[in-house]
Amino acid sequence: MASSLGERQVLLSMQSITKCFGAVEALVDVELEVHAHEVVALIGDNAAGKSTLANIAAGVLAPDSGLIELEGQPVVLPTPAAALARGVEMVFQDLALCDNLDVTSNLFLGRELRGPFGRDDARMEEIAIRVLDTLASRIPSARTPLRELSAGQRQAVAIARTLIGDPRVVVLDEPTAALSIPQTAEVLLHVQRLRDLGLGVVLISHSLTDVLAVADRVEVLRHGRNFGSFDTATTGYAELLGAMTGAVGALPRLRAV
Repeated sequence: MASSLGERQVLLSMQSITKCFGAVEALVDVELEVHAHEVVALIGDNAAGKSTLANIAAGVLAPDSGLIELEGQPVVLPTPAAALARGVEMVFQDLALCDNLDVTSNLFLGRELRGPFGRDDARMEEIAIRVLDTLASRIPSARTPLRELSAGQRQAVAIARTLIGDPRVVVLDEPTAALSIPQTAEVLLHVQRLRDLGLGVVLISHSLTDVLAVADRVEVLRHGRNFGSFDTATTGYAELLGAMTGAVGALPRLRAV
């Protein structure tokens, strides 16, 4: 795990975020802050508001009220394209990959590079190899068809794709769900690598084991509200589980100093 935040740059700040779906309050005055070189885990029971908050950060949903700042600048993110343009990338649970394409084509899906004679496949493959090497992935080749990859390797492709857009913040929605233990370990190494590259990472997960393995800080949501902020260096499994289930009272948010 990383050391104290100190004076690290705040990459993403979400303040007093509220979102309702009809009469359902999905989020109520929720706060989230993510620094450079930091993995922030977002945990909570089903319907706690985790995915709603992530989708707002990624421009999929618009908040009803609240303020979003990226690197200290107030922003409006009306679409995923707007979020991408401001350096926020998200890997969804379904990964949105294409089995009939190879790794390189999946990395550049919708962002294909063009040369004087059309698609610049050589340049895209060169970048794909470099990105995969950066993550230290175990994908055999940038030309491997996606259908030949394991579930863990597919997750690696989805994470690698975020680096094509030169992001500042990466949001990962349940990246280790349904993976084997070795595949989970590999994906968690990729998460750590994103942090080492200086990015801010938001990790949504139901696995407290995974959270404690890679996160620097844990934000707990319960019924759409902040229910505690924990430094993983001083927090254990039981304390996080208690906050998730409401077995302990709401705890004050910890602020970086």
